[in-house]
Amino acid sequence: MYSIGNDLYTGKRSFNIVGRRKLWFSVAIVFVLVSISAFIIREPNLGIEFRGGSQFTVSGTQIKDHGPAYDAVAEVSASVPRVSNVGQEAVRVQTEELSDQDTQAVRSALAEAYQVPDSEVTSTFIGPSWGQDILAQALRAMVIFMVAISVVLMAYFRSWTIAVGAIGALLHDFIVTLGVYWILGLEVTPATIIGLLTIMGYSLYDTVVVFDKVRENTVELTSQHERTYAEEANLAINQTLIRSINTSVTGLLPVIAVLVIGVWILGADTLRDLSLVMFVGMLLSAISSIFVAAPLAVSLAERDEKIKEHTEEVLSRRAALTGSDSDTETTAAKDSDSIAVELVAGSHQGQRAQPKRKKKKRKNR
Repeated sequence: MYSIGNDLYTGKRSFNIVGRRKLWFSVAIVFVLVSISAFIIREPNLGIEFRGGSQFTVSGTQIKDHGPAYDAVAEVSASVPRVSNVGQEAVRVQTEELSDQDTQAVRSALAEAYQVPDSEVTSTFIGPSWGQDILAQALRAMVIFMVAISVVLMAYFRSWTIAVGAIGALLHDFIVTLGVYWILGLEVTPATIIGLLTIMGYSLYDTVVVFDKVRENTVELTSQHERTYAEEANLAINQTLIRSINTSVTGLLPVIAVLVIGVWILGADTLRDLSLVMFVGMLLSAISSIFVAAPLAVSLAERDEKIKEHTEEVLSRRAALTGSDSDTETTAAKDSDSIAVELVAGSHQGQRAQPKRKKKKRKNR
């Protein structure tokens, strides 16, 4: 990995990410359209906090099977319950809104089914307004967050194209992550909404790292005539690629541990909503920061007249050098202002991009 990272940083090895941005845009647009179609066609699997209902918690039981809960609720009500484990000795049962009489009957049936006293079975009623308030505040927080981030990015990078690229990647991550939940029928709870807001900050961090390197490579763009803006941005993406991968893996490992150990092995289903949305969102944010954010900013930046003129100048000089004879090419190669023909997005940068090592003097024994 160290060798690959060094080759990517120096340009010895490179991936043509910006040059194939139309492909990445097409894939991203397809995922977004599929997600939006799912929002229109399919009903969401909302948690009890959004739809309202009765909730029962059975504590101190050694029975982890969900069958007794279904049978207990079926004796009283025709509603189909949602059953999940809470830790090692508790079971949570969610049903539609029940009357006081039916609630007491379900409590007794659950106590008998799970072989615990009636006092170990608690019942609560959750109204849909609580979840709707959380959703409204979450949407308000997301809008304020995006507006504030746009202002900060434009002030820091002094470029509206970078701000639009970052916001575009954030919207992509938000819509596609929610679309995965919608298509797979996963339950949307307040923990899911909190997880969506959490991954937005993570996505932004990885995106800013890439953009910071893009700015560093393009700060003196017009003073050189070897690489275009797109090629400099592609070099920046390659230089930060290993760091992005390391950051993503480091962030995903704890989430995977929660999913495997907490949810799968220990049966803590209450951790599933938060950890699953973070896993999907963090994975998407790592991809979008490389294949969506930076290429989108490059496409917008190339509309600027100065960058457009510089790009045409670089390409024309490169074409002139390619079509020249060997003597002229040799003379031009010696000129410090000349370009290297092989310097295109995603290609080898040559030996001069390699770091020079200092020769160590050998001591005479």
